[in-house]
Amino acid sequence: MKEYKVITPNLGLRNITKKYEELLNQYAREGWEVKHIGQNSPFVIFERDKNR
Repeated sequence: MKEYKVITPNLGLRNITKKYEELLNQYAREGWEVKHIGQNSPFVIFERDKNR
């Protein structure tokens, strides 16, 4: 079974690219995989196995 997490990143105005990379790496360390990054919306959808 899979579980999902939807976030709206709040990255501020400085160093957006670096903050975005750190955010994605943080979730990756927790076992989350990016399933979708909205182009016209601020949402990022992550997926991982629920029984890991």
